Amino acid sequence: MTTPDIAAQQPQPRRRRRVLLATAALAAVGALALSACGGGSDSKDDKKGGSSTAKGADITISSKDGATDASINATGVKVEGGKLTSVKMTSVTSGAAVEGTISGDGSSWKPKAQLERGTKYKVTANAKDDKGNAATENATFTTVSSANSFIGTYTPDDGTKVGVGMPVSFTFDKAITEKKDVQSAITVTSSSGQKVVGHWFGNQRLDFRPQEYWKAGSKVTMKIALDGVKGANGATGVQNKTVTFTIGRAQVSTVDAKSHQMTVERDGKVIKTIPISAGSPQNPTYNGKMVISEKFTQTRMNGSTVGFGGEYDIKDVPHAMRLSTSGTFIHGNYWGAPFGSGNTSHGCVGLRDAQGAGDPSTPGAWFFNNSLIGDVVTVKGSPDKTIAPDNGLNGWNMSWSQWTAGSAV
Repeated sequence: MTTPDIAAQQPQPRRRRRVLLATAALAAVGALALSACGGGSDSKDDKKGGSSTAKGADITISSKDGATDASINATGVKVEGGKLTSVKMTSVTSGAAVEGTISGDGSSWKPKAQLERGTKYKVTANAKDDKGNAATENATFTTVSSANSFIGTYTPDDGTKVGVGMPVSFTFDKAITEKKDVQSAITVTSSSGQKVVGHWFGNQRLDFRPQEYWKAGSKVTMKIALDGVKGANGATGVQNKTVTFTIGRAQVSTVDAKSHQMTVERDGKVIKTIPISAGSPQNPTYNGKMVISEKFTQTRMNGSTVGFGGEYDIKDVPHAMRLSTSGTFIHGNYWGAPFGSGNTSHGCVGLRDAQGAGDPSTPGAWFFNNSLIGDVVTVKGSPDKTIAPDNGLNGWNMSWSQWTAGSAV
């Protein structure tokens, strides 16, 4: 998705040659590079625009011939003074043809799908002007490699419905040093009008959220314009995408570790109270606001993966929902616990459930079926500390001043 940085080429009028230069209207396909082709020497300098004009069809391929860092998104072909008749693009690396479409008016062509990173391509474009004079342009270039580019894995996904606590969270595959440029290339807005600010957790994670929870029913739009953005020395962005998601009803549940009860509140009204069993005094549950980040109808929980050795290994934990990266879940429990009267877990919040996750009447099944990824579960009354904001999607445990202080913009 990187756009080559092309130096301006000075036209060199010569007999039997003419220089093909991009016009300002071609800026949408990225920086443009042109090569000379046969024809009469009719070009002259345009001092105002820094370009030249020539009779006939002028073809422009957006990626410079010989480039080694071409964009995987912005590659395309345009023509002025004529119409494209054919465009052939192939992967030199694999020999496979790249499917593409010429626009209805014949002025442009673009691939149907994003190109591959680190791949060499060849393009041959043909066009004719209104008098039937033919023109051809060729370019061979290589797209930016994985080693010299970065991507961000993000959540939530496009088209999803999430809870009011769901932040936008990016995890980059390389350490980012140009944080201001990267953050500026990602904009998050809400139909509610809430101000949204980014916060960096280290050099590879960037989260966005408003000061208060998202407004129920609002629509959030995330515009990712990282294509061509330098994130660090030797690492250029390759993403260009718009993602939208919807905020569902406002559900926040509060677990009281002292009273062993969870109160589920939706749109400002308590809709259910559920007996729970939280972490034991030896392994207490974190306090604080925790966002549901994953849901599993059944999953395996092995204590050795979270530092508990061989104390437990349950292969069919029902109705499990992740609250932290470190292994805190709120989940069903069929093997027994003093629900409503004691805390005996290794740090999770347990609800009565049935083995096999097939009984919808249990509290564990009810809560699972009535929860969205992005819902908030707040734990209070535990002897443990407040969960770290970057342990899961839990930046709500920072004050607004702390959050905004972590912005690079």
